[in-house]
Amino acid sequence: MQLSDFAGYPNLVAMFLDRAHERGDAPFLWAKQGGRWQSISWREAADQMCLLAQSLRALGLNQGDRVALVSENRPEWCIADLAIMAAGLVTVPTYTTNTERDHLHILENSGARAVIVSTPKLAQAVMGAALRAPELAHVIGIEPLRRMQSGTISFHDWPALLKGDIASARLETEARVAGIGRADLACLIYTSGTGGTPRGVRQHHGAILCNVDGAGTILADDLGWGDEVFLSFLPLSHAYEHTGGQYLPIGMGAQIYYSEGLEKLASNIEETRPTMMVVVPRLFEVLRARIIKQIEKQGRLPNYLMGRALAIGARQAAGRGRLIDKPIDLLLERLLRPKIRARFGGRVKAMVAGGAPLNPEVGVFFQAMGITVLQGYGQTEAGPVISCNRPAVGLAMDTVGPPMKGVEVKIAEDGEILVRGELVMHGYWRNEAETARALQKGWLHTGDIGHLDAKGRIKITDRKKDMIVNDKGDNVSPQKIEGMLTLQPEIAQAMVTGDKRPYIVALIVPDAEWALEWARREGEKFDMRALQDLPAFRGAVRAAVDRVNRDLSVTEKVRQFAFADEAFTIDNEEMTPSMKIRRHKIKERYAARTDALYKG
Repeated sequence: MQLSDFAGYPNLVAMFLDRAHERGDAPFLWAKQGGRWQSISWREAADQMCLLAQSLRALGLNQGDRVALVSENRPEWCIADLAIMAAGLVTVPTYTTNTERDHLHILENSGARAVIVSTPKLAQAVMGAALRAPELAHVIGIEPLRRMQSGTISFHDWPALLKGDIASARLETEARVAGIGRADLACLIYTSGTGGTPRGVRQHHGAILCNVDGAGTILADDLGWGDEVFLSFLPLSHAYEHTGGQYLPIGMGAQIYYSEGLEKLASNIEETRPTMMVVVPRLFEVLRARIIKQIEKQGRLPNYLMGRALAIGARQAAGRGRLIDKPIDLLLERLLRPKIRARFGGRVKAMVAGGAPLNPEVGVFFQAMGITVLQGYGQTEAGPVISCNRPAVGLAMDTVGPPMKGVEVKIAEDGEILVRGELVMHGYWRNEAETARALQKGWLHTGDIGHLDAKGRIKITDRKKDMIVNDKGDNVSPQKIEGMLTLQPEIAQAMVTGDKRPYIVALIVPDAEWALEWARREGEKFDMRALQDLPAFRGAVRAAVDRVNRDLSVTEKVRQFAFADEAFTIDNEEMTPSMKIRRHKIKERYAARTDALYKG
């Protein structure tokens, strides 16, 4: 299979059908059932897609109609997404964590005619919105759903829609797919709303195919392309996983395993032994903390080896590698790194970080431990991948690599990163004002601030709209400070603020494991709220903040901090499903508390 095989496909479904024809009865989609991994072959997935596409049209759905998809990651997600597109319809992926209000906004804004829901539990939040969405006519349950009294909505079971004559379904599907072009709308992906109401990004087939081509080129040229295995963990409703965790492996003819969730991710990695994983930086931070704690408990030699590995890794990252490090590096390759790789299944070629900035120190840690980390950069409005670090160019963890194949990047006078190419969206759904702001003279204005280094790699310094401007007019990067704070063992989460203020203050969520150990050591009862009132506990967190301040400029230093009442989570709407903090939500909730830090 050559890269040219998918570089020029007219649409995503055509690429899938070609791969299914090539792979036939080989396993494609894997999920845990009854405690065992069960697979669906490429041929079976293609048959189900054709039958479902035919059934969707038989329901009266017409060309260009939108179909919402509310499901956890599972084989049916992929099949439904492909079938919707194969039917000439438009997929509207929706987060499983959405509230009824969130679902209503998306159903109303997209004008969805149908919604596919995986489980009765997820249907609880969806149905309240579905009954109020004026254009919704059909609800399809992957698992049996409880029918509700409605004169406008029809209910359908997934198995019933997969029945029919496969030969005619395939002929009908292939004829329809032949008329879909790269510029045609494939899906509406709603941004996760870090700064307000989610907007529907109009991703066309060519945008995602451009991404697949660019990412596939990097993997083939820099890492080697063989029988790849992906473990899908991030929500498929997020553009990053939708492209990188679904359509990239389809283009590569790879197998996709669906993780059982965060609590079982470690065991899923060991069981499935992936060669590729698409992850967010927060997961790297959690894994790094766990690995360090585990090694610290193993005695003097493992700790010595980890220290040497990190020292060598830091020198290599700074371009100061030494020949005298070679012997100890060979020793690390025999004694330490194989054990770390084993935690990731033993055959991982690369873990690709995206969705938010990766702290360079975290990237260097994993490189030192023998795990290749490729940091990508992008946004939903660009397919979503704009650039990615490449081993062939040189891995620099303070950059996000050069632009991918087919992507143009330039830096505006104010430092904003501008992007042009087939990967750029055609605009926001039913939002001309926002479209006009984002797309100007053919260039996507990303809202990110950065520059290109001597090797053409993008270095991002901050979000334009997130940049703090203090009362003296100095610009301060909140993400940089927050990343440094959360690397401290005492701090799990942090948000800093200080716009139009004399100095920076922070809202901090202490690390629960560290707090538990501190309470045991000090003979205190473990109650997070009560601990936060203790001067000694506050002093320990203050020491962590001071450690960070030593490496910050005067304008960046965190002068005061307060504790948050609870962790920032998706459930309390203080984090997006892609694990980024919602600044506006946190600022609204804790405005009085942070304001008080500037008094007295």
